[in-house]
Amino acid sequence: MEFRGPRNRQINKEPQHKINELIKAPTVRVVGENIEAGVYPLREALAMAEAAGADLVEISPNAEPPVCRIIEYSKYLYQLKKKQKEIKAKSVKVVIKEIRFGPQTDEHDFNFKLKHAKGFLEEGAKVRAYVFFKGRSILFKDQGSDILNRFISELEDYGKVESAPKLEGKKMIVVLAPKK
Repeated sequence: MEFRGPRNRQINKEPQHKINELIKAPTVRVVGENIEAGVYPLREALAMAEAAGADLVEISPNAEPPVCRIIEYSKYLYQLKKKQKEIKAKSVKVVIKEIRFGPQTDEHDFNFKLKHAKGFLEEGAKVRAYVFFKGRSILFKDQGSDILNRFISELEDYGKVESAPKLEGKKMIVVLAPKK
């Protein structure tokens, strides 16, 4: 049996951006710290990058002429990764909790599920409540809408209705979003 090295090794890993000699445009717009921004021929831009002891990194290849920054490539990648992490941290993840009722849900069960829904809304999660109709219980659509309307009125202080009760197949669904 022949040893081939680690399995997760990447073969022919190319840089994500064109750097230095990989840039093919005849002229480029140069930006960077302590550098006079402007449009320069590629040779002159490469000489400026070498004089600064950094790389010429193409950051916007679709612009006319392409925009290049004079920066150390590893530092540039680090900054990109950091920005993406910040954006991901700032994005809000929407959590949807589901609560299921039957058309003949009794008082105790209703109050128990209502208490859970209040907790979910206070935590900032959305609540999708639905009445599931099994078999011939679909005949009791009015009971299902009564349960959901009562559920909505009980939770007025905690959340607002995002979508009114509507029948989709065998489910009558309502979605509540937390009040800010």
